[in-house]
Amino acid sequence: MKKEYEILKKISLLPGVPGNEKKVSQFIASEIKPYADEVIYDNLGSVIATKKNNGPKVMIAGHMDEVGLLVTQITKEGFVKFQTLGGWFSQVMLAQVWEIHTKKGVVHGVTGVKPPHIIPQDKRNVAIGIDTMYLDIGVSSKEEAEKLGVEPGNMVVPHSEFIVLGNEKYLLSKAWDNRIGSAAVIEIMKRLKDYPNEVYATFTVQEEVGLRGAKTSSYVVEPEIAIAVDTGLANDVPGGESAEQSLGKGPQILLYDGGLVPNQALRQLVIDTAKEENIPYQEAFIVGGRTDAGHMHLAHRGAAGLSIGIPTRYMHSHTSIIHYDDYENTVKLVLAVIKKLDRKTVDHILFD
Repeated sequence: MKKEYEILKKISLLPGVPGNEKKVSQFIASEIKPYADEVIYDNLGSVIATKKNNGPKVMIAGHMDEVGLLVTQITKEGFVKFQTLGGWFSQVMLAQVWEIHTKKGVVHGVTGVKPPHIIPQDKRNVAIGIDTMYLDIGVSSKEEAEKLGVEPGNMVVPHSEFIVLGNEKYLLSKAWDNRIGSAAVIEIMKRLKDYPNEVYATFTVQEEVGLRGAKTSSYVVEPEIAIAVDTGLANDVPGGESAEQSLGKGPQILLYDGGLVPNQALRQLVIDTAKEENIPYQEAFIVGGRTDAGHMHLAHRGAAGLSIGIPTRYMHSHTSIIHYDDYENTVKLVLAVIKKLDRKTVDHILFD
């Protein structure tokens, strides 16, 4: 495996659902401290790493949490009931293996539902409701489950592998939404030199349940420029519309999403920079979702906001796919943009 893939493997496989991102934040802090002048936290647990300087405040953020589950109940027969954390499409959850993280270690389970053989014929084509699902951990009583450490409040994450696919730039793993954005922000901080501003590399919590860490961390930072680096849709699949939503064709500079109409001058600066640096890019949009920029641009007096997406297939599932070039080109693009954001340019973006 290529050396540059090692951090992507580590960060994607870490467990960290909304409200339980500690292992991810500890890893990120250890990676980024040598490259930051200061690392602080908001009261929800978001990590804020600063490169200090004079000039405008530029906030670059990726969220740390992943979609997962929360244990809510154990039946007397030992089956585990759960609450989803983040958006799950019921059909991708069936017959999947999960990791329940307990104080005694990891307990594996599989999604269980009523067997199709006993579902009436006219009901078999109806999507199974998440509220009818449970986790089967291979025990026969609540007492057995409790002895393993399973209890309400346990974090549950998909059980997955990091796999380099047929084309070695196609990478499969869990939690690309949004560990790939977090990895990009780490790499941006590692490479950033000679910048005319104060840069806040931020790793937010609880994005998947309402952009909560973005709200609190942006109130700490008080940014003038706010850029969310998140995943975007890759729809270059059979039956999909691939235009501006393809793997390997560059980062997506979003036209809009459910929480943000971007600052048009900032968006144009990013596009112009991509052209000048010969970095491929796409102009996409998200109808049914939003990114951390939705809250970041509203802190205090407001900020010029923009979302940049790294195309991802099969988001919010056990196995998503990204293209390494999209990650690398996102890093290059954001680095080039940061270096242009001096006082004069930011004032033009905000006020002209």
